[in-house]
Amino acid sequence: MRLGSYRCQLAPGSRARAAYGADVVHERHRHRYEFNNKLGQQLVSRGLAITGRCPNRDLVEIVEVPDHPWFVGVQFHPELKSRPADPHPLFVAFVAAALAHQPAAQTDVPVRG
Repeated sequence: MRLGSYRCQLAPGSRARAAYGADVVHERHRHRYEFNNKLGQQLVSRGLAITGRCPNRDLVEIVEVPDHPWFVGVQFHPELKSRPADPHPLFVAFVAAALAHQPAAQTDVPVRG
């Protein structure tokens, strides 16, 4: 079982790197599951981007789908480092992407009152 903080190297140009504003982060884990590296090249060839790795153990930490408005999958638990007044960078970036992706406000909708 993988417990505690692990180093994660972020890929240049990735959403994760933009969200964190850093090229290396440390995140908390509490699980038994890992990305199957045997399938990595097959998934990458079909559009998945591996954008975060634990360099000293060659473990995939973050994957993204670059042509999706926001698809970021992580192996760690960002909620463990998030607080109401200090949300995790990935949550902030997710909400920002959702707001940017919403349709423009409709001004001609009648207001009931």
